[in-house]
Amino acid sequence: MTILDTLNEAQGLVGRYWKEDQSPEQARILGCARDALIFICSTGQPYRFEDYRKQLQAENPSRESAPPEELVRRAEGFFEQLLGGLQSEEERALALVIIDTLRFISSTGQLDDFKSYLQDLDANEPPRVVASFDTREQAENWLKNHPSPPHCASILIAGRYHTVAYDRETNGRYLPPSRDLEYYLASLKQGSPLAAVASFDTRQEADAWLSAQPAPPRRAWVLISGEVYLAVYHPNVNYRALYPLSMADGFEINTEVEPERA
Repeated sequence: MTILDTLNEAQGLVGRYWKEDQSPEQARILGCARDALIFICSTGQPYRFEDYRKQLQAENPSRESAPPEELVRRAEGFFEQLLGGLQSEEERALALVIIDTLRFISSTGQLDDFKSYLQDLDANEPPRVVASFDTREQAENWLKNHPSPPHCASILIAGRYHTVAYDRETNGRYLPPSRDLEYYLASLKQGSPLAAVASFDTRQEADAWLSAQPAPPRRAWVLISGEVYLAVYHPNVNYRALYPLSMADGFEINTEVEPERA
């Protein structure tokens, strides 16, 4: 089983304990665990986390915990308590993955970044990217020379989303296009009022307006020649973009019940 499979299976364990009539506290705890697992992938750290677990097992089999932030600590405590009552070896192993995920975030000094990530999720900000490039050639050179590529993270190439795919065993490095933005736009189209904050006759006028904003909006609707665009600012890579809502045409959102964000 690959580390990605393990993280996906651990998300399944969180889902098994998500209940419609649960307390707000349990919803926050389970949501924190789920988002911690997703955080590992969206920040490109599956292999780093895998190495952390191997080192943790070798040096600290008892997995004594460093003091994390309160919500992370409560989530860790919930799964530690759950661990004591699990009979299935498979579920015990997955609970340990979740506990180790929370401790990884804490012990590697990423609590502030995780907090920011949770705030972005709460605000339904655009999918996170870890880098931005003007051309495919620049992106490929970056990937070729990266000592440890951020596997599964998203990057922008000429304003388009791509996934960093890295196979550590073969040293394979690829940049396939991603549909994360299209699905994100489709979700906004389905659930958000499309109220434009500005209107422009041309794309050049809209680009100039966005570039001139001293504090650009993380996301805002604008009209360009009557067509709806999403103006986006990616602060961690200092990139401003205009994405046409038409990119979402033909994309459907999965409406199956899943754990909601508390």
